[in-house]
Amino acid sequence: MSDYVQLGSVLTYYEEDGQGEPLVLLHPGGADSRMFKDNVTGLAEHFRVFRPDRRGHGRTPDVDGPISYELMARDTIAFLEQVVGGPAYLVGHSDGAPVALVTALLRPDLVRRLVVASGVFHHAAWAPGAIYLDEESLAFFVEFHGAVSPDGPNAFEALNAKLDRMHEEEPTLTVADLAGYPGPTLVMVGDDEDEIPIEHTLAFRAGLRRSQLAIVPGTGHGLLMEKPELCNNIIIDFLADRLEVTSG
Repeated sequence: MSDYVQLGSVLTYYEEDGQGEPLVLLHPGGADSRMFKDNVTGLAEHFRVFRPDRRGHGRTPDVDGPISYELMARDTIAFLEQVVGGPAYLVGHSDGAPVALVTALLRPDLVRRLVVASGVFHHAAWAPGAIYLDEESLAFFVEFHGAVSPDGPNAFEALNAKLDRMHEEEPTLTVADLAGYPGPTLVMVGDDEDEIPIEHTLAFRAGLRRSQLAIVPGTGHGLLMEKPELCNNIIIDFLADRLEVTSG
């Protein structure tokens, strides 16, 4: 099913599939919930899967002002409270990873387990290619975003400018800050990831109190889309508590 919910000033579009414990998928920046189309069927066999489009993304209109990870985390908190109705598993990919992380740090009581894939906790770890879109990528996102955006077919450029500002300045968390989330966490990365240094990913894992690291073979920054079945299996095992979680 699909629906809209008013979260403060943001009229948020979301999709819901499956039954069971709630799982919220947070999409990459510039993209939207459609990016999880190859993941949702397998995950929905085990969980009640929610896929919100964040402010300015997909079918959710933008609002005046800048976009920040904290704003999107607070939108996510409102979504958990108003739509999910309580704690959930949180899975964030790329930009969705810092959103999920900040959500967990602000409201650990609402995040049962956390999965962060191809994400950073400090903006300095983003490679330049991860921040600024090349001509081919920009053309893809203009068309992809414009196909569904209520802001019109040419709205991506304004959204992208907001995201560029955010990526240049955020997030600004430290390794010590990560200990603020006490729950189990899975850090995922592709083995040919070239947009985030492996040293940053290892620090990410080490800073979390109860964490696991999954390096997915034959994948890069888009690991969840590149190998959806393998990534689904890893996530399902982790959320079902079949992967050992050790102290970071």
